[in-house]
Amino acid sequence: MSTPSEAKTSTSQADSIQFTPWGAAEELFRKQKAYFDTDATKTYEWRVDQLDRLVRMLKENYQRFADASCRDFKTASQENAFEVSASIATSEFAKSQLKEWMKPVEAPLPKFLAKSGHKGMVYREPYGIALIICPFNGPILLSLRPAVAALSAGNPCMLKLSEALLATDELLLELIPKYFEPEAFSALVGARETVTNLLKLPFDFLFLTGSVGVGKVVMRAAAEHLTPVLLELGGQNPAIVDETANLPDAAKKVVWGAMTWGGQWCTSPGYAVVHESVAEDFVRECKKAVVELYGTDPKSNPNYSRVISPSAVERLASLIDPKKVVYGGKSDALARYLAPTILYPISWSDKIMEDEIFGPLLPILTYSDLGALVAKIKSMPKPLAGYVFSRNQKAIDRVLQSISFGGGAVNQTNVFLFIESMPYGGVGTSGIGNYYGRYGYDSLTHAKSILISPPDVAIDHLFPPYTKEKVQALNQWFDY
Repeated sequence: MSTPSEAKTSTSQADSIQFTPWGAAEELFRKQKAYFDTDATKTYEWRVDQLDRLVRMLKENYQRFADASCRDFKTASQENAFEVSASIATSEFAKSQLKEWMKPVEAPLPKFLAKSGHKGMVYREPYGIALIICPFNGPILLSLRPAVAALSAGNPCMLKLSEALLATDELLLELIPKYFEPEAFSALVGARETVTNLLKLPFDFLFLTGSVGVGKVVMRAAAEHLTPVLLELGGQNPAIVDETANLPDAAKKVVWGAMTWGGQWCTSPGYAVVHESVAEDFVRECKKAVVELYGTDPKSNPNYSRVISPSAVERLASLIDPKKVVYGGKSDALARYLAPTILYPISWSDKIMEDEIFGPLLPILTYSDLGALVAKIKSMPKPLAGYVFSRNQKAIDRVLQSISFGGGAVNQTNVFLFIESMPYGGVGTSGIGNYYGRYGYDSLTHAKSILISPPDVAIDHLFPPYTKEKVQALNQWFDY
């Protein structure tokens, strides 16, 4: 989930955040490390207790969390309520499945081992202390959902909160110590130097949701301690609309996907690329969709969220070519407002196509040949999400099979990441590893294989002297 330029706060904003002193952060790490070594976190009861605490914290402070998200930037009521509701649902889903996830899994063995009473088991054990580096664009969800994965897997964890989220940070820093023991779950806030110092500590797992640049920093730090990582990054996500697509339906879904959360959603369509025969019609439908969704005055519409900071508005406004604005284009940095904006016709060489946009701008390009389009997209960094709008199954299959991306949808945008039972994660420059539900549990645990042998059964052909028969007996290891 990339956050270009990492959403800088103003000086006055930064000064109002109570940064965690480095000494306190270091002491917290040592406390969590010592606690993990007691094995207390490995029990089912401990893990369920942490999930229960999280649910209680969210339910007992539901409106406070929604209000905080609203003050930070999610003015649309559905968006700030979703932050809280989805975090609760994630916790409750993990709790309902946890007993099953924790069961050792029996693995098939070579026939001769199975017949002689051997058993192969795979146990999942927590890594240890997890550092979760949080982004701004999911104030609650993208902090607590990774925490659910860590805690359900038996890992104490520490959240490094985004300093851009004044209201949400303040609330989390107040409530987490009230509901959790610090050695189990804690949060801190600080600027870039805080992350730099934290990454010097020997955490057992690093989880980042952020930009490609920060992802590289985290991987370099992880290499020093050979620490496993899970990186949720981002990319310029394509939405392909072919000549058979339902254009009004596609336009509404693409516009919503590009504009919701103020466009600050890691899976938002970064651009639409439309078959040239229907491009003009698609642009008309997109303009209609903006009005249908946000009215003729989005700035006054409570269902349209803000951009995270004035500097982010300025960055986004600098990407707009006024000659290519077919709808929107207005901005007010002090109000953290950027109008839902459609740009057409855009070419691959335009400035707006250089990197992930992360704002409510929708560039529209055209194509004439699907094969050439697929080749072009494949030549670019791998995106986190991909979408195709079509009634042609052969075209859909070609896109899904040929283009590599983290996840996506057919005739839909964004909402695949609402589904707890499906993995979520990037590939290549858009990330490493995945989480959600069982996939998060597996990512935050090590699969430990154990071969259990009867105490009175030997595998004689392993012991010298090595006869011809013993050498031939090695082939049994490959017969399942």
